[in-house]
Amino acid sequence: MSGLWTALGREIRFLTGGLRTLSRVSRFKPGSRANVADDLEAAVDRHPSRTAILFEDERWTYGDLEQRANRYAAWARAEGIAPGSTVALFMENRPDYLAVWFGMAKVGVATALINTQLTGAGLAHCIDTAGAAHVIVDAPLAEAWRSARPHLKTPARAWLSGGGADDIAALDPVLERSSPARPDRGVRSGQRADDLALLIFTSGTTGLPKAARITHLRMLLTMHSFAAATGATARDVIYAPLPLYHTVGGVCAPGIALTVGGAIALRRQFSVTAFWSDCVRFEATLFQYIGELCRYLVNAPVHPDERRHRLRLAVGNGLRPDVWDRFQARFGVPRILEFYGATESNLTLFNFDGGPHAIGRAPPYMKASVNVELIRFDPVAERPVRAASGRCIACADDEIGEAIARIDPAKAQMRFEGYSDAGATETKVLRDVFAPGDAWFRSGDLMRRDRLGYFYFIDRIGDTFRWKGENVSTTEVAGVLASAPGVLEANVYGVEIPGCSGRAGMAGLVVDEACFDAEAVRRLVHDALPPYARPLFLRLTPAMETTGTFKQKKTDAVREGFDPRTVRDPLMFDDPRTGTYVPVCEARYAEIVSGAVRL
Repeated sequence: MSGLWTALGREIRFLTGGLRTLSRVSRFKPGSRANVADDLEAAVDRHPSRTAILFEDERWTYGDLEQRANRYAAWARAEGIAPGSTVALFMENRPDYLAVWFGMAKVGVATALINTQLTGAGLAHCIDTAGAAHVIVDAPLAEAWRSARPHLKTPARAWLSGGGADDIAALDPVLERSSPARPDRGVRSGQRADDLALLIFTSGTTGLPKAARITHLRMLLTMHSFAAATGATARDVIYAPLPLYHTVGGVCAPGIALTVGGAIALRRQFSVTAFWSDCVRFEATLFQYIGELCRYLVNAPVHPDERRHRLRLAVGNGLRPDVWDRFQARFGVPRILEFYGATESNLTLFNFDGGPHAIGRAPPYMKASVNVELIRFDPVAERPVRAASGRCIACADDEIGEAIARIDPAKAQMRFEGYSDAGATETKVLRDVFAPGDAWFRSGDLMRRDRLGYFYFIDRIGDTFRWKGENVSTTEVAGVLASAPGVLEANVYGVEIPGCSGRAGMAGLVVDEACFDAEAVRRLVHDALPPYARPLFLRLTPAMETTGTFKQKKTDAVREGFDPRTVRDPLMFDDPRTGTYVPVCEARYAEIVSGAVRL
């Protein structure tokens, strides 16, 4: 009898969360006048004196946030930045971050959110891709900006926020002279829900980061669906230590708070030692996670505040099963709301009822309301399996397949906005799947669905792996390694480390021993790549194993990993304790897998 009541309670929780979310987002339609600036201005008008943002010792009300946003809007107008243009934002987490894109939306300007870990050519690529004539640069990132200037292909004027420099125009004095009054709604009257609000850069399966198009429609759907899914109210405070240049930190978390009159508590960057103190200090009731964040907390020493918090819910994605149970048991967070989604996709799943370790759910009775299907995938050919009819084959329960989502431009939640590059967009579309002419978004992820409709993540497809919450393009990393003296060939892949979320970077190298210098390679990758993309391990091999079509084989290398008892080739590890590559012996291997080395 208890099992029946448990099952009934699970279904009630799922239906409550699912129906609440569907009801909340049903008002947003393609082609409408829905605009994120209108939405947030309405929130300001409802509760101007309520706290909107908490940061360090600062407290911003909704009125404060709007006045700061209005100053940015006035600056854009004074500089002649026309509706339909894009401004790039290269800024660390702080309240001004939200004020910038809010202010730009007020005057019909899109904002490109730039990864703050980028430098040099990678940073310049993102600025060029955005087509931004103006870049707002945070003072701590000024040197990174300078490293990108020689690589820029398009002219972009930089404005320094939070400091002064001789070679970058100071933005703060200009803002102080700008009007805090709300700009006339007519400035953006020509905009529609389908127009661009943000560009968010995401690593694809090949090459440099791609700019995912976030329209006003997509942004509103995301913000309101997460607010509804979490059951957020004006009494909630969501703690958000994740980067604001990502969808999770920069759209989902603010949406949970700002659409209902709640508050968002920001931190410049995530800190294990400060996490629980911040939750207590800001009286947080929710927090946004990625799986790696939770692993760091679970592996940290006991903190005096770790059970003094008021958290009622943790919402996020990528929480590994082994961390999930330990996290909830140790810290006493009552509910975990795991979801699945990607910046550019039209596929979103929520695990409303908290089924352990599931990334989302689509029970049979609600399948029509959840845009997802699993199809059989051939891992050797790296493509979907098609029947004799030419159509793809849907997976049965408990069969592993690639997750796809139907594309229908006429339906808000089934639209695929794609990237700024049309060619990149087309690579994510699978056609003639179940019927002639149909089109589906390819997630690139392998999943399993059980008979109750729970979905479980299995792995990524292709040349991308995930480390420290970021997608790593093996092609990009291999390109950097190949430019190093003495490196003849590079094969990059991800390997599992026990207890770590995602896969750590490893590179098989064919080298010319006469001029190969491991430390020169290390300096190169540290200068050219963000921390999450730098390979932790090198494997020096005499020759690469390839297929009949000369594609590098990775399956065996991934399976062998970095275990010196299995791998006969010399192995090297980028040891954070020494700041050098060191040989991987059995003792060092044991240190790494035991967690004695902090990665």
